[in-house]
Amino acid sequence: MNLIIRNGHVIDPSQDIDGLCDILIGDGKIAELRRHKAGVRNKKINAGERGEMNAGEVQTIDAAGMYVLPGLVDMHVHLREPGFEYKETIKSGTYAAIRGGITSVCCMPNTKPVNDNASVTEFIVRNAASEGACSVFPVGAVTKGQKGEELAEMGMMRDAGCVAFSDDGRPVMDSLVMRRALEYSKILGVPLISHCEDLVLAAGGVMNEGLLSVTLGLKGIPGQAEEIMISRDIALAELTGGRLHIAHVSTAGSVALIRAAKKRGIARVTAETCPHYFSITEKAVEGYNTNAKVNPPLRTEKDVEGIMEGLADGTLDVIATDHAPHHHDEKMGEFDLAPSGISGLETAISLSIRLVEKGVLSMSGLIEKMALNPARIMGIDRGSLRPGLPADVVILDHKKQYRVDASRFLSKGKNTPFDGMLLHGLPVITLVNGKVYTWD
Repeated sequence: MNLIIRNGHVIDPSQDIDGLCDILIGDGKIAELRRHKAGVRNKKINAGERGEMNAGEVQTIDAAGMYVLPGLVDMHVHLREPGFEYKETIKSGTYAAIRGGITSVCCMPNTKPVNDNASVTEFIVRNAASEGACSVFPVGAVTKGQKGEELAEMGMMRDAGCVAFSDDGRPVMDSLVMRRALEYSKILGVPLISHCEDLVLAAGGVMNEGLLSVTLGLKGIPGQAEEIMISRDIALAELTGGRLHIAHVSTAGSVALIRAAKKRGIARVTAETCPHYFSITEKAVEGYNTNAKVNPPLRTEKDVEGIMEGLADGTLDVIATDHAPHHHDEKMGEFDLAPSGISGLETAISLSIRLVEKGVLSMSGLIEKMALNPARIMGIDRGSLRPGLPADVVILDHKKQYRVDASRFLSKGKNTPFDGMLLHGLPVITLVNGKVYTWD
């Protein structure tokens, strides 16, 4: 199939493109980008001007008045398969992803069995190839069973398809094990994604520690539980030269620590945050709302401001979802017992575009954090509209308003604190390897 996307406002930070372009697509790859001259739309492209496109029928999409973006790359997703298919499957999770304009996902290893060996990695790769609607890149466990005691078979898992390693859901508490893992990450040329949490300090906590947790009678988790482990992991990254990526940053103090590390020249440290950490605060927990229970927990207004400052100045490199779907019945239990997590794939771009409205980021800066940077960190050939790359594209109607309706999520996980919220900025067409998905 040959395809031309015409008249869209193309934003591709990898090529410093921010303006009207036509995109030519052939054989599932980007064939050519043609920039419009100022104030002038390109003429009709005929068969003799198709560049690398094959001869034959051409489909045209008119994207006038809309953004045309590289397919987003989410480097922090829980697809739950194998073992927890009642929460999510590779099929349901990847369809939810493309509904949100996300065309590549990196799936975390806390499955059952844990993705701590090449056999599980190969299972995920096979199922993704047969069932997945978008590209799936497995993240392997750092330690066997995610127990934090013995390193997993990182080399064999890398050969089987893992693009990074993480014990996400749990930290690697043993500093020597973490040191060895960072040393291996350097040898293998892949990032180590750290869930930074001091389990002793956080023990029993279910929300942010503060006046609200006392008022609700819930045990709190202080921000220092995150910050202490970030400090340790930065020190170990400096010692080893390993590639450290800090997951789901939630506090202003964490941002300050990462900023200071980068200023000291520890260049191999990168970090992410998630839309819920710059969109809402701990107040969302009022009424014992389990859909607002997440780990690390939602923090204060001061922390939200710190997160936005970190995004604006480049301290935080990536916006990822930490998509964590759960079954409705699990989330409807007591707050203390309900699992942590938010189903985030289908609202991520709409929540994040508000950063552009607030002047925190430019639109190009936003796409850098949601497409280009995660692809670069994970070492995958995505997040760009460069000719020759897979035709992963999202056409975004940035003016379209809608009210979040979790019951209509394509994800099995309906657990979101944003249900009923009025947002705008909605993907209307998503392309994955040139295959077109159209949304109402």
